[in-house]
Amino acid sequence: MKSLADLKAIKEKMQGQVGIRNHDETETRVVVGMATCGIAAGARPILQTMSALVQEKNIQGVNVTQTGCIGLCQYEPIVEVYRPGEEKVTYINMTEQKAREVVEKHLVRGTPVAEYTVGGSEL
Repeated sequence: MKSLADLKAIKEKMQGQVGIRNHDETETRVVVGMATCGIAAGARPILQTMSALVQEKNIQGVNVTQTGCIGLCQYEPIVEVYRPGEEKVTYINMTEQKAREVVEKHLVRGTPVAEYTVGGSEL
């Protein structure tokens, strides 16, 4: 990114990929921490990967969004998954590969990937 025009182009592209809208209680929300600590740790590619996969796989009822600081900077990048009627799942130290696995196993099949969570295998 070298100019304000580049930044605007990125913003326009991402607005189509990242749903920022009112919370729907029937929807699964995937929230990626995008404060400075998250961005520095590599959260932007995680957000882009998860958003793209949800669109490519046409996963209905899933809204990928971003948030500010989640408060666990040492575990960034962090992804939280809120599924209706279930406990929140917090994924830590995410990579693009882990994000792909979370999309497939948790969002598609409904099984959280315990080893990537705060509690490890305590899910």
